[in-house]
Amino acid sequence: MQLTVARIGRPHGLRGEVALDVRTDAPERRLTVGARLDTEPPAAGPLTVTHVRRAQERWYVTFAEAADRTAVEALRGVELVVEADDDEDDDGWYEHELVGLRAEHVSDGRVLGEVVGLEHLPAQDLLVVREADGTRTLVPFVEAIVPVVDVAGGRVVLDPPGGLLAADADRLVVDEPTADEG
Repeated sequence: MQLTVARIGRPHGLRGEVALDVRTDAPERRLTVGARLDTEPPAAGPLTVTHVRRAQERWYVTFAEAADRTAVEALRGVELVVEADDDEDDDGWYEHELVGLRAEHVSDGRVLGEVVGLEHLPAQDLLVVREADGTRTLVPFVEAIVPVVDVAGGRVVLDPPGGLLAADADRLVVDEPTADEG
């Protein structure tokens, strides 16, 4: 099984440098000069890294196979992938490991739904949970809200704030407007 290390973003400059949306906890191990990375779709690669730099929490690379802005623009959205057996990221989870897990409530263990996906956003990842009534809810994948991920046990434990889940909509706390606001 192939796992995504990064997704190619927008070109940066005119000489083939491109920004990456990194999806691994160890980019410095994967994104090295000389690394040859497979791609999804496969027809876009493999790609050989010729230069790497990091600036303001962003990763930028150039590839031997794409020497200018036009060439890297054609690669936008392509995923850089590795075989699962080659991956040593032990402190993270991949979408294929999370999909299908039961979502249980931290206080009483009641089943809240099932994890059906994982969305990668710039600020944080979001678990996509299908609640019992079929509602799809995005749950911030942070330790405060998802304190337990038990892949072997087939579950994640959620500690959702009031109103996060559709089933808890009646617990939503909304501030009343003050006299000067309204």
